Amino acid sequence: MTSRSNSFSNFSESSYEYDDMDCSTIPTSDRDEPLNPGHRNNSFNGLLGFTFGSKKMRKKKPFCQEKAIVGLALLVIGFVGMNWWMLSRIQNSGRVSQVEFRFLEDNSSTLSIREELLRLGLGEGRKPQKTIYARLLAKAAHSLAEGQKKSEPKDLWAEPYFVASSWKPCAEQRQWLPSEGKNGYIIVTANGGINQQRVAVCNIVAIARLLDATLVLPKFLYSSVWKDVSQFGDIYQEEHFIDYLKPDIRVVRELPQELQSLDLEAIGSLVTDADVVKEAKPGFYKKYILPILHKNGVVHFLGFGNRLASDPLPPQVQRLRCRCNFHALKFVPKIEETGALLIRRMRQNVTRLGPLDRHLVGPFSKSMLKGEHNRGEKVARYLALHLRFEIDMVAHSLCEYGGGEEERNELELYREIHFPALVELKKTTKLPSPATLKAEGLCPLMPEETVLMLAALGFNRQTRIYLAGAHIYGGKSRLASLTTLYPNLVTKESLLSSSEIEPFMNFSSQLAALDFIVCTAADVFAMTDSGSQFSSLVSGFRVYFGGGKMATIRPNKRRLADIFVKNNTIDWRTFEQRVRKAVRQTKRVFSRPVGRSVYRYPRCKECMCNT
Repeated sequence: MTSRSNSFSNFSESSYEYDDMDCSTIPTSDRDEPLNPGHRNNSFNGLLGFTFGSKKMRKKKPFCQEKAIVGLALLVIGFVGMNWWMLSRIQNSGRVSQVEFRFLEDNSSTLSIREELLRLGLGEGRKPQKTIYARLLAKAAHSLAEGQKKSEPKDLWAEPYFVASSWKPCAEQRQWLPSEGKNGYIIVTANGGINQQRVAVCNIVAIARLLDATLVLPKFLYSSVWKDVSQFGDIYQEEHFIDYLKPDIRVVRELPQELQSLDLEAIGSLVTDADVVKEAKPGFYKKYILPILHKNGVVHFLGFGNRLASDPLPPQVQRLRCRCNFHALKFVPKIEETGALLIRRMRQNVTRLGPLDRHLVGPFSKSMLKGEHNRGEKVARYLALHLRFEIDMVAHSLCEYGGGEEERNELELYREIHFPALVELKKTTKLPSPATLKAEGLCPLMPEETVLMLAALGFNRQTRIYLAGAHIYGGKSRLASLTTLYPNLVTKESLLSSSEIEPFMNFSSQLAALDFIVCTAADVFAMTDSGSQFSSLVSGFRVYFGGGKMATIRPNKRRLADIFVKNNTIDWRTFEQRVRKAVRQTKRVFSRPVGRSVYRYPRCKECMCNT
């Protein structure tokens, strides 16, 4: 968010330093007080395989034996010190080269991961970040270290159900003549971020067809929250949008001259979100909007959002919505080119064309065929993670996240500024307790819970992870468990040089478009909040174009909450089994339920064909 304290700092900052006993990164601003000497000695002694201070060690030994032990100790110290120095040089080298991106190799032992866990979550003022999952995180660390010797579960990087591959895209099939748009002109100014705007655009395309109206090229409403002045043409290809939809609706760049001077509010042609019920059915538009078009020749939907029902809708109009979302909206070349660059770097420049590449980055997908050939030992795959843990989400959820009174006060202050209606509701209504909200699966997964889920599913410590978004609540200290257990975690800010990302700075929608491309193209996409518009659109694209091969992790938060609540007693093997079962249950293949979004669930006869 734009208004936040230092504790909500952007994860893209690149200041790190290393503990002198391991290779894991921790944020500079989140250092803890030095570990006590006894702990460090015990850790180091564990590496050597004996214990200083024991009776056995105090027994007098021949000089040559003592000399050999001292020599061995110095050798190990030198080895660990050199590893630390080399990794710190790599990590602190800043931006990656434009030519290639190299991930850190994991040289950490079980001991070093555990030791790093003692430093997790160290917030501002060197206060320890409270976590209720310390025990499970330690077990996850041990499992990841041991897992370096084992192979990952065989279906980890694939969709487990073959029937998913029987669904094929068919939204491009048309069974009607082009609309003449003779009933007047529709102007739309869509609100929200890029995801809400995308849905609004496709909804208004369907409405224009329903009303046989001409659509003026959509505009985007400036938001004081997003502070992004990007317009439709800054994100999507205007010519492609107009030309592709010609067989469906008439799209023009601007109103005719004779209509431009009209005061639309004065003549009753201004329609706001407050004037249209959510999930309005086609009959609403024909009853209330069509007469305005007949009378004034134009209607302006201001702040238009999710204002068209998923059902009931004529099958061909429903198909038009799919056609708009999956085919008519193509990103501008600037975004496509940088998106292709990010994908290539996530794949470590290994030559490979993914199933969705050409649909996401157009002609720039050819660049995926340049680079090193995959020789088998180098697996060029990655996981994309949408960690929905921004402060607005956290504050609005009314849940608690282990930060105690300080956290509660901070979030309440944020609610007073940004969600005053919610504050008033709390005063007048008895709302569910944080524990109840958690049990019902209504709280976003914390980063600590997310890393536990990934570890339980079997992703090894070398897994390359792309983190979508930027402003994680709690900043780098909140991400410490994730970056410690999975050190090969990157963002677009760390993958791109300053000159490469500069054209997108201060344009949150364009930055989100880059995240959309990299997440959609990922071998596995993991979401932490299935209700997120971003995650819904990404997963829908992966279903539509993925051929049943693009694995997506959609955690059932209610089931996971029932597992996490046992964090103080459950053993790791049982935890793994229960998490894997809970996630696998969400991968079942089914047709779109009635009333659900075609953008998220395109498996329906209007959008896809079941072969």
